[in-house]
Formats: sequence, C-alpha cells, structure tokens
Amino acid sequence: MQRTLLRLVALAVVPLLAGGCRSPEATSGTRRPDTVGAGTWERRMEAEVDGQRLRYLFTVPGSEERPDAGWPLVLFLHGAGERGDDLARVRVHGPPKLTDEIPELTRCVLVAPQCPLEDWWQAATLEALVDEVETLVEVDASRLYVTGLSMGGYGTWALLARTPERFAAAAPICGGGDLGRLWEEYATGYDLDGLLRARDVPVWAFHGDADTVIPVEESRLLVRALQGVGADARLTVYPGVGHDSWTRTYADPELWAWLFAQRSEAGVTP
Repeated sequence: MQRTLLRLVALAVVPLLAGGCRSPEATSGTRRPDTVGAGTWERRMEAEVDGQRLRYLFTVPGSEERPDAGWPLVLFLHGAGERGDDLARVRVHGPPKLTDEIPELTRCVLVAPQCPLEDWWQAATLEALVDEVETLVEVDASRLYVTGLSMGGYGTWALLARTPERFAAAAPICGGGDLGRLWEEYATGYDLDGLLRARDVPVWAFHGDADTVIPVEESRLLVRALQGVGADARLTVYPGVGHDSWTRTYADPELWAWLFAQRSEAGVTP
C-alpha cells in the first residue's frame, strides 16, 4: 500500500511553475469583497468543513462581458503530488496550466483548490467551497462542471456521489471510487448508491489501459454502474498510456466543447 502511494506521488510531482495572483486583501481570508473583478485571485476558505480549510485560486474572465445568467464555473481537482501549501503547485497540470491555450477557459470562472499535505479531497468541503465562490462572483448555476486527475479523479466521483444535482457534467481522469483497494488509511467506504443518483449528470471519464498506479478497471466499474441505470456516461481508454492520461485529455478541444455544452436544471426557473 505504501509503495503504491509513493509511486503515485512520484509520478504526479514535477518542477513547479510560477503563477501570479491578484489582490493582497483577497488572499488573507479576513476580508470578503461582495464581488471581485477580472483576474486570478488567491483565497483561503472562510469556514472549516470536515477538518479542512482549503486555499484556492479562482480566475474571473476579463476578456468578455459577463453573460446575463452568470459565468460557467469549472472546479478542478489536482492529484496527490500537488498537495501542500504552495498554490503554484495547482498550476502544474490541467486547466490552471492551460488558461491561455483553451478558449473555453477564458470564458468561465476556474476554481482550483489545493488539498493539504497528507490529506484527501473531502466532498463536503468542496461543496462548501463552491458555495463560497458563488458569493464572490456571478455564476450560472446551470453550468457548474467538475473535473480532476488521479486523486482529483477520486474527488470528482465522490463529489458526484454527494451532490449530483449540483453539476451539469463531470470529467474524472484516471480516478476511481473504492479507496480501500488502494490505500487502507483512506478506506472509508464508497457510496455507490449515492453515485447512481447522478444518472442525470453527463459523465465522460478517461483512463490509460497501461496505468499501473490506478488500474483502468476503477473507471470501468463506475462508468458501467452509471450506464446500468441509464446514465449518459462514457469512458475513453487510451491504449498503451500509463498514469498520465490527463495531458492528452485536457489538450483535446472535443472535451471542452462537450463540457461547456452541458446544462443542468439547477437555477432554472419554471
């Protein structure tokens, strides 16, 4: 078990990238503006939930006028190697690294929290984080999306199981559901029945079939379960690809076109 965890961390850690943030008064967590302007902001959650109080980056578009319904929101969950107290780590992989390359990411609120070292994503804390961001910037409640890689893939599945009605779509990458099969210290069971309540949430999962850190069967199990209750769930498996299935996935324009085309009934007035 310990060797598996060390291998996951080693694969996920790469040299850190520098990243600027806006507004010192927004970084302290002691002052909360009623609204925030365009730019990338650094904050710490106001409230502690389930023993966690996450630091996070969130980017507000500045290139276009805000839609009447508010901005779409993308919640990105990093992997185990990016845990800690240095927010530059969350820019190593995925959407925070690609904001200048993916057009859709310039037209949404991008939220990228950092999980504390030696901790794990907690669905209740992530839900509270989204609540907090919605008090800071106008967000379209029918266009909330969640995606994550490796440990963040697990977090994505867990968040769907907890609050499926909240999200319009999800894209978990090389994640899974049963933590007990990987690390006994994190084994708290998995609410498969809760996940099946997400039958109305479109899910597109991704995994490499040569992944020796998190077996592809983890994604297959959950996608098949959702398909069994009639959900719009699909899995893309990359032949010969190991644990890093996220680089290829996040560089694919088809993913972003699909994700931003999804809408939920949340926030829709009859």
